[in-house]
Amino acid sequence: MKNIAILGSSGSIGLQTIDVVKRFPDRFRVIGLAVHRNIKVLEEQIAELKPKMVVIADEQVASGVKKNYSGVEVLPGMEGLESLAAHPEVDIVINALVGSVGLRPTLSALKAGKALALANKESMVAGGAIVKRMRNEGGATILPVDSEHNAIFQCLAGEKQDEVKRLIITASGGPFRGRTFKELESVTVEEALAHPRWTMGPKITIDSATLMNKGLEVIEAHWLFDIPYEKIDVLVHPQSIIHSMVEFEDGSIKAHLGQTDMRIPIQYALSYPDRLDSPLPPLDFIELGKLTFEAPDTKNFPCLGYAFEAIRLGKTYPAVLNVANEEAVAAFLDKKIKFTDISDIVQAVMDKHMPEDETDLGIILEVEDWARAEARQIINLKRGGSKSFIS
Repeated sequence: MKNIAILGSSGSIGLQTIDVVKRFPDRFRVIGLAVHRNIKVLEEQIAELKPKMVVIADEQVASGVKKNYSGVEVLPGMEGLESLAAHPEVDIVINALVGSVGLRPTLSALKAGKALALANKESMVAGGAIVKRMRNEGGATILPVDSEHNAIFQCLAGEKQDEVKRLIITASGGPFRGRTFKELESVTVEEALAHPRWTMGPKITIDSATLMNKGLEVIEAHWLFDIPYEKIDVLVHPQSIIHSMVEFEDGSIKAHLGQTDMRIPIQYALSYPDRLDSPLPPLDFIELGKLTFEAPDTKNFPCLGYAFEAIRLGKTYPAVLNVANEEAVAAFLDKKIKFTDISDIVQAVMDKHMPEDETDLGIILEVEDWARAEARQIINLKRGGSKSFIS
């Protein structure tokens, strides 16, 4: 029996994790849950799963409900997230938080020696150097949950690191594949949230539409698998059946294929090193018919190029890229800016950044605060119709 803590239990990954847990009640038990402020979902989960501890990240919301859950310890804010991630009874932590808020709980879980099922790619983007060092020093296990990194993890099993020639991360291309930058100016939030293949949370769905998600995945893969970014390629694969590939020095390529359902990589991360029965019917290759591929369009979707530039520049550039994107995506979802403003804002904040030491958590947090303030200032200029932010 594995005791599980789910950080981000009200989100898409969290809900699908609970689906997996419920299918295997003799193998998994949820003893901790964390949400941002979705109290309605949390209450339903408490009633069903009966955890020992819950965290409400929004401290104001937490203070209002703290006395309502008899027999359940309720903790607020970041300290609560870190405490749950390091809870002595927890065997595996599912970090499904959205955004850079996931970094400190990731570090807390690793420091406590927990198995970390990581769906929060921003942890690796913002603090990859620190996460890598802590994992290596303590021997902690990181099990990737993102379908692409989970696929690479499986393809690398039993292989020698020095025989890897390149990683190939696949992308669906999002809902706007083939459109020009000019055509993208008028897309709506509703259109951007209509992903053709995957059911995901709003932030990652917008990232998929801009191709920023692939850029963040490249940075995450660099740190997770200790592979130079020059050896990581992105390939658009609209069917999303091949989740990623690994090419070796002898020309062999391993590809991981499967249904487009996040419960498969979630279940693998939870059950590792075992494999459990699939929640889905077998993949029908005859019905599928064909698999197609194309190069990513970085001209009309520049966010992917900005991510490669951030990892090439190194230092704190990836952290700045990530936070600027978070703010821009939130503004787009709130209908404050245009879809194409997202990439403009990311570029503008990166252009203003003076890089610092990426191995110091305090510096990273300060840089994130700076980048967030810069992005919000630019967003306000955008709302006012000014274009003077371009340096």
